[in-house]
Amino acid sequence: MKILLTGATGYIGKRLLPLLVAQGHDIICCVRDKNRFYFPIEFKDKVSVVEVDFLNHETLTNIPDNIDAAYYLIHSMSGSASNFDELESQSALNFVNRLNETNAKQVIYLSGIVNDTSLSKHLSSRKKVEEILNSGIFDTTTLRAGIIVGSGSASFEIIRDLVNKLPVMVTPKWLNTRCQPIAITDVLQFLSKSLFNPATYNKSFDIGGPDILTYKEMLLGFAEAKNLKRWIVTVPIMTPKLSSYWLYFVTSTSYRLASALVSSMKVEVVCSDTRINELLEVTPMSYKQALSRALIKVDEDKVASSWKDSLVSGRFTSNMSEYLKVPKKDCFIDRRKMEIIDRNFTINQIWSIGGDTGWYYGDWLWDLRGFIDKLYGGVGSRRGRTNRHDIHSGDALDFWRVLYANKEEGKLILFAEMKLPGEAWLEFKIIHNTLYQAATFRPRGFWGKVYWYSVLPFHGFIFKGMLEKLIK
Repeated sequence: MKILLTGATGYIGKRLLPLLVAQGHDIICCVRDKNRFYFPIEFKDKVSVVEVDFLNHETLTNIPDNIDAAYYLIHSMSGSASNFDELESQSALNFVNRLNETNAKQVIYLSGIVNDTSLSKHLSSRKKVEEILNSGIFDTTTLRAGIIVGSGSASFEIIRDLVNKLPVMVTPKWLNTRCQPIAITDVLQFLSKSLFNPATYNKSFDIGGPDILTYKEMLLGFAEAKNLKRWIVTVPIMTPKLSSYWLYFVTSTSYRLASALVSSMKVEVVCSDTRINELLEVTPMSYKQALSRALIKVDEDKVASSWKDSLVSGRFTSNMSEYLKVPKKDCFIDRRKMEIIDRNFTINQIWSIGGDTGWYYGDWLWDLRGFIDKLYGGVGSRRGRTNRHDIHSGDALDFWRVLYANKEEGKLILFAEMKLPGEAWLEFKIIHNTLYQAATFRPRGFWGKVYWYSVLPFHGFIFKGMLEKLIK
């Protein structure tokens, strides 16, 4: 069967793709930018890619007519636009109109649990999308989940950051709100087993694990799993804005996502029924089991996808292909080169840069730059990287975004997502026996030039030291 997979570059989509391939389906992946979509080479006979922007009518014709089903995994949990709900509705409407013209028999939508009369703007938006999808001539299956627990999920990363960094937490009262977390493994089971299952057609199901916990209990559960002593005090005086800033500065989340989470966490998200468990023969694992699996994946460096690699974690607002060609005109460029001793060693060093490994020289200055960026509302450097030794186009790398990564070619191009009075690239490429390193900055007006000259004195030893460490 031919399956259309929207949101293929997202946290869920990246993990669902191999399951669908293993089931023998041919997958058409919908992405906004082919340059930031990576899939294993062994999938090449079963996977094709089309560029589609569901807010751009002209691109919808790229969706083939002969599809049998589709997954709708598009949402804007951290959308920056104030009218994101209108954009989500328009996107869903365009999707429905195009799918009505195809052979698609079923659409599966992953939504949020909406069993409260007072919903956040994000949960209300998802409910509206569900209504729009139900208006199509195809059969619709909606799976509603609350907190998803898995290596790389936004919820897991935020919980980990809070517990690891704060022995004592003074927290807002919404930490006493109840929710029903579910393991990412179980979410994927529900998504895959619902495909072409008539018992799920034109129905909505709540999916969740067996535990109903407060967010406070979830934090303490993580602390127990890590053998850490943590104390949490809840206070009623934290406003939503203050709570958002608290999450933003302590964790790796963006302020936009922190705001969305705070508004949603004030609403109880508990399954109204769990009849789908028997229907699809799925027995969801406990919160403790989900944590254990996630921690093992992190320790073994086998995180399949991370929310941080989604463009919403940074400041990208357009296709990466527009930035692939590093400019030279009207730019300041710090160029350096050095003869390499061992190509494999240098390649491995480059491909391990950032995150826990650091930047090989002057790490405290890189950390300081990330902290300053956070103060100004930027992404900071806490995003780290998804895998310790493996990177692909589209990945987040501290306050950089990977534009291009080709190990065989020995070339890596990064684009800065920090707040800058201009645009910045960092490029590494090996030609014959020489490593070329270039830091390029395209200033924006007078203050851009001031910025470049203010940081220029640090380039001499930071970039020189880094280049030497990449070789020796």
